[in-house]
Amino acid sequence: MRDSYPLCSVMVHEGFLFSLHTKIREENMSANFENKKVVVEEIKNHAKDAKSIVLVDYKGLTVAEVTELRDAFRKAGATYKVYKNRLMKIAFEDLGIKFDDNLLEGTTAVAFHSEDPIVPAKIAVDGEGKYKALKVKAAWMDGKQLDIAETKKLAAIPSKEVLVAQLVGMLTMPMRGLAVALKQIAEKQEA
Repeated sequence: MRDSYPLCSVMVHEGFLFSLHTKIREENMSANFENKKVVVEEIKNHAKDAKSIVLVDYKGLTVAEVTELRDAFRKAGATYKVYKNRLMKIAFEDLGIKFDDNLLEGTTAVAFHSEDPIVPAKIAVDGEGKYKALKVKAAWMDGKQLDIAETKKLAAIPSKEVLVAQLVGMLTMPMRGLAVALKQIAEKQEA
């Protein structure tokens, strides 16, 4: 009989450990699930405010290159983040943003900009030229997925400041020409 006590206590003890381990695991799973919900909400907040979204494959970039790329996005007022593909897919689908399934596979980073739709594409395409390992996957703008070629065309559009300067130049050119012509006429009449 005495031999059964240690066996019983071990069994009870093991049962307690199993129960404790299960409880801890359930709490961790619950905490993980809550953390994932927070991340999905973060992605949704960035995406719903964004004028455009750009997906890139960053596989093969060094830490220094990723840091440099992230700084370029930050300086331009864009957000550049790496999220789990599954969480991005959930967030995007909740907002009606539908990227092809193969685009949300592998090493994927995402860039958002809430004011200028061209900035994320321009930085990503410039980064693709600068860092050979970086690859633009696609973009989303105006309710439509843009493929790589369309994303590169978007990146080629001059910035808002450049377009405004070009417009001002075009509008002032005729007035400048008129002023020069009037000045020449006035000089001829004085002579």
